[in-house]
Amino acid sequence: MAGLNLMDMIMSAAGGQAAEQAGARAGLGSTQAQSAIAALLPAVSAALKTQTSSQDGLAGLLGALQSGNHSQYIENPATLNSDSTVQDGNGILGHIFGSKDVSREVASAAANKTGLELGALKKMLPLVAAMAMGSLSKQSSGLNLKSLAAGAVASKLMGKSSGAGGLASLAAGLLGGGQSSSAAGLLGNLLDSGSDDDDGLMDNVLAAAMKKFL
Repeated sequence: MAGLNLMDMIMSAAGGQAAEQAGARAGLGSTQAQSAIAALLPAVSAALKTQTSSQDGLAGLLGALQSGNHSQYIENPATLNSDSTVQDGNGILGHIFGSKDVSREVASAAANKTGLELGALKKMLPLVAAMAMGSLSKQSSGLNLKSLAAGAVASKLMGKSSGAGGLASLAAGLLGGGQSSSAAGLLGNLLDSGSDDDDGLMDNVLAAAMKKFL
């Protein structure tokens, strides 16, 4: 796809040091870390997209981007070696996946896809979630996220439909002029994890796991 996406952001963050640091935390080398991120990120991205399809989920995501200091995870790679980052990443996974069982299924599928050890993929998953939120936070820093989040809540309370377009349609409704298309396009592009899941494997694994466990 054209333009930056989450994969681009994470792989290039801090000159590639963020991906390397995450891999080191999980006991993986640089090339292995890139493979792990490429395998895990599509499921994280898909789950984030699902969150934005409802106004509750969208408001939650925008609120988290507004209040959390997630950009540190890609701006300062040393934070990825912190237990608090792992805890935050697991919190993100709990919110977007809804169950530890879903996380286990995703990690297992990624291990099968890459040939990497399951234990390493389990360690990488919360770090990938943290870096994904960091990328969204950094790239959306110019938007009035507090206003967008409040608008999402207000829209729900007013009973407006959330079915058409999710994040893009609501952002377009809340922002005026050219900023609407640029804001919606920016976040939409970032939530497209790129071509690393062309076979749709991880999307299918996530959908099946959510159906099974939620």
